[in-house]
Amino acid sequence: MRSVRLLPAALGLVTALALTATACGPTETPASDKPSAGASSSAPAADGGDTDLTKDLADKLKKHGVDVDKWKDGEWKNWDTKTWLREAEDFVNPVIEDLWDPARMQSAKSPDPTITAQAGASGSDPTPRPVQAQREKTPYHRNAAPVGKIFFDSPQGHMVCSGTIVKDPRRPGKSNLVWTAGHCVHAGKKGGWYRNITFVPAFNDLGKSPAALNNAKPHEVYPYGQYWADWAVTSGEWIKSGGSNQAWPYDYAVLHVKPQRGGKSLEETVGAALPVDFSAPAPARAGTVGAWGYPAAPPFNGMIMHKCLDRATRYTTAPATPTMYRIGCTMTAGSSGGGWFRVMSNGKTALVSNTSIGPAGRSGWLAGPQLGRGAKNAHEMVSKKFAR
Repeated sequence: MRSVRLLPAALGLVTALALTATACGPTETPASDKPSAGASSSAPAADGGDTDLTKDLADKLKKHGVDVDKWKDGEWKNWDTKTWLREAEDFVNPVIEDLWDPARMQSAKSPDPTITAQAGASGSDPTPRPVQAQREKTPYHRNAAPVGKIFFDSPQGHMVCSGTIVKDPRRPGKSNLVWTAGHCVHAGKKGGWYRNITFVPAFNDLGKSPAALNNAKPHEVYPYGQYWADWAVTSGEWIKSGGSNQAWPYDYAVLHVKPQRGGKSLEETVGAALPVDFSAPAPARAGTVGAWGYPAAPPFNGMIMHKCLDRATRYTTAPATPTMYRIGCTMTAGSSGGGWFRVMSNGKTALVSNTSIGPAGRSGWLAGPQLGRGAKNAHEMVSKKFAR
């Protein structure tokens, strides 16, 4: 495997991302010395209630035959396909206080669909040479604060993906939006919405080993706290046929997360959010892009943030489906949903894709969807729902 060669554009990408995070860091005191304001072991409701559900949410659960108290007491573990909520408007994610403690987070696995698809018969460029994933510099809150881990529950158990804080066009400077992959929030054709979805920006801020994390302080595990999703949108194609080769080009999702106690937004707390470029050029003209995430499948352990930089090429998963971006990268499952970034002509860094799939077996490349009209509509839908 070759190590990454930092082209001028790649150097600019790294610098821009680091400056985005550093210029708006939480405090002058590193997270290893003092927890940031708003950090907590879980994300309570914005109104200060720890596990209170809004009437709308309670009514929605009741409509589907779900008792609110039973749900919080473990009914959420019932994955019967007859009652598993799957339609776009059915998303519910009640906060369960203290569910995601550090031990439960460490036990989370990467979702199986991450690296199973194979290339279509045509429309793909030659397989790129592997690019060795590089560890991100610590502390993460100073180098890549918008990047974090997404934890959720599925029928297979505790699961983990990656995600990125992105701008909200209707709440400038106060975004609560997180970009990730569709297969990190919804089971696609096999089921419905996953449960207990929470986002942890700059997870494991100091890059500690699993053994060292056992004795880590809470603010070292989640320096900005946890943020439970209260709404999610993915593509209609993913809901209908997610997991099939026809659906991978639509494997994206947008989360809206609950602010911490006191109502301070995710962007204000973390100090950074990235714009999304829905008009990014075709792979041949995209140049160098960078993928960030927390790979969890061997040889990685899911605790350390990594990144890859490479020139984008074309990849197709099935005939008559949109072309995806592909880069050489040795990150594995668990990096799914992690943002792909590109330096735009104005010198700013923007999210242009997310990790979706890689090859079956040992990973050597990653592919992600091109974000066009459908992805923009998903982003707009979430933004409008929570506009004030």
